[in-house]
Amino acid sequence: MDIIPVPALSDNYIWLIHNETGDQVAIIDPGEATPVLRKLKEDNLRPVAILVTHHHPDHVNGIAALLEQYPIPVFGPANERIRHRTHALREGDQVDLPELELTLYVCDVPGHTAGAIAYYGHNMLFSGDTLFTAGCGKLFEGTAAQMYSSLSKLAALPGETLLYCGHEYTCNNLAFARAVEPGNVQIPARMDKVRRLREQGLPTVPAPLTIEKETNPFLRTHQQTVMEAASQFAGKPLAEGVEVLAAIRHWKDHFSC
Repeated sequence: MDIIPVPALSDNYIWLIHNETGDQVAIIDPGEATPVLRKLKEDNLRPVAILVTHHHPDHVNGIAALLEQYPIPVFGPANERIRHRTHALREGDQVDLPELELTLYVCDVPGHTAGAIAYYGHNMLFSGDTLFTAGCGKLFEGTAAQMYSSLSKLAALPGETLLYCGHEYTCNNLAFARAVEPGNVQIPARMDKVRRLREQGLPTVPAPLTIEKETNPFLRTHQQTVMEAASQFAGKPLAEGVEVLAAIRHWKDHFSC
C-alpha cells in the first residue's frame, strides 16, 4: 500500500490509501475537498470510499463536495452524527475494500469525541484525533477514563504498526513530552529527526508504535518518571493510569513551548 498525505487546512492530514497496482484510493477524514480533488486529478486516482474517524468539521467538511463528483460509500462511527454516512461502524466491524485488496478493522476509541473510531489493518493505524504522534487528543466530549482505555487498546497493537493521525502536531507534542520526561534520551533524538523533516517540508507522520511507546507520555502513564511529573503538576500523589493521564492532559491543555 502507498499511503499519500494530503495536507489540508492549517495542519490537518487527509490520507489516501492507494493500492499501487491500480488507480483506486480510499480517502480518510476529508476535512476539505479542494486539495483532495487536486491530488486525485494530478495523479489520475479514483476514490472508492470515504472513511471517517469522528464528526469534527475539520475531518468531514469535504465529504459533500467529494460526493458531488464521486458517488461512493461513506463509512463512519455509528455513535456520532455524520452527514452522508452510508455505513455505520462499531467495535469489531470491518471495512472490506476489494478494489484495494484491503480490509480494515474498527476500534471504538472514545475520549476526544464520544463515539470516535480508529481503523487498523496491514500494520496501519488511522487514529484520527485520538492518538497523535507524541500526543493524544483533547477531551472534548469523553472522559479521561475513556481516553486511557482507548489509548491502551491502540498501544496493544504490534509495535511495527505505523500511526497515521489527523494532524501535524509532532513538534509541539515532543516539546511537552520533554517537559514531562526531561531525562528521557529518546525524546531529543526524535526531536532532531522531526525538525529535519519539517525543515524539508516533509510530514513527521507516520510513526511506528514502538517510537510512540518510548516518547509519548500519554502511552507512558505507568512509567515512574511520568507518574512523578504528573503528581508534581497536580500537587498530590497520583495513581498510574487514568489519574496520571488526566493530569498530563490538563497540563498539556495549558502548555506552551
